[in-house]
Amino acid sequence: MARKMLIDGELSKPNEEETHYDFDLFVIGAGSGGVRAARFSANFGAKVAICELPFHPVSSEVIGGVGGTCVIRGCVPKKILVYGASFRGEIEDAKNYGWELNDKVDFNWKKLLHKKTEEIVRLNGIYKRLLTNAGVKLYEGEGKIVGPNEVEVTQLDGTKLCYSAKHILIATGSRAQRPTIPGQELSITSDEALSLDELPKRAVILGGGYIAVEFASIWNGMGVAVDLFFRKELPLRGFDDEMRAVVARNLEARGINLHPRTNLSELVKTEDGIKVITDHGEELTADVVLFATGKSIPYFNCRAFQ
Repeated sequence: MARKMLIDGELSKPNEEETHYDFDLFVIGAGSGGVRAARFSANFGAKVAICELPFHPVSSEVIGGVGGTCVIRGCVPKKILVYGASFRGEIEDAKNYGWELNDKVDFNWKKLLHKKTEEIVRLNGIYKRLLTNAGVKLYEGEGKIVGPNEVEVTQLDGTKLCYSAKHILIATGSRAQRPTIPGQELSITSDEALSLDELPKRAVILGGGYIAVEFASIWNGMGVAVDLFFRKELPLRGFDDEMRAVVARNLEARGINLHPRTNLSELVKTEDGIKVITDHGEELTADVVLFATGKSIPYFNCRAFQ
C-alpha cells in the first residue's frame, strides 16, 4: 500500500501506476562504502546492483577491483609491507640477546610482493562473495549515469548494458594526486609503491602525512636510502605536536634523511636515475620518487549532470 503524505493540508493520492525500475538501488563503485551500502540495503529487502572496474593492484580510469582502496591498494597491503619491514630491526636486536646469525641475511622483495598479492586476491574474492550472499547483483565494468534513473555499464568486452534504478549511489572514492611540476610523470603514487617490480636502492618521498611517513619507514626497514621532504617544520600536520617531534626524531634515528620546509620543483630523467631538484636549489638522485601529497575526487562520467 502506498504511503500517504500530508501535503498542504491534503492527503496525497496513491500512484495508480507506480514506475517500475530494474533495481531499487544501483551502486557505482564497490569499495568499502559501496559494498557496505549495497549489502545493508539488500539485507533490508531492496533489490540492489553494484558495478566495479576489473581487479588490478594499481587503479586507473579502466581498472579497480571489488574492495577498493583499503583492501587492494591501501590499508591491507600496506600493513603486510610494514610487517615485512619490521623484521630487519628485530634481527638486529636478536644479536644482543644471544642469537648468533652467522650467515648473510638477504631480503627478497618479490617474495613479499607475492605474499601481498595473494592476500588482496583472497580478500577481493571474499568481498565478491559477501555481495553475492546478500543477494546483490555484481556487474564488472564501467558505470555511467545516462539519465535521472538510468545507469549504463560497459562490460569488459565492450558490451553496453542499461538499467533503471529508483536510487543511484555514486561511491567511486578518490585517487592519489601528483603536484603539477616539471617531470611529475616520472613520479609514482602509493598505488604503484605497493606493486614495484624492483625494490629501489634510493627513494625520495614528498609529503608529510602518514602515508609518506609509513612508506619512509617501510623502505628504510628494507635497506633503502630514504629522503623525506615536507613543507612544515615537522611531519604529520594535524597530529599532536609532541608526538610529531618524537616521530621525527625516531625517523632520523633510523637513518631516514628529513628535509623540513622543503618542496620539490622539478624531476629530470638521467642515466643514473631521477634527478630531484628542490625549491632551495638542492639536487639529489633517486631510483624512485613517491608523491604522497593527498587524494582528490576523480571526474565522474555523468551525462545526466550536464
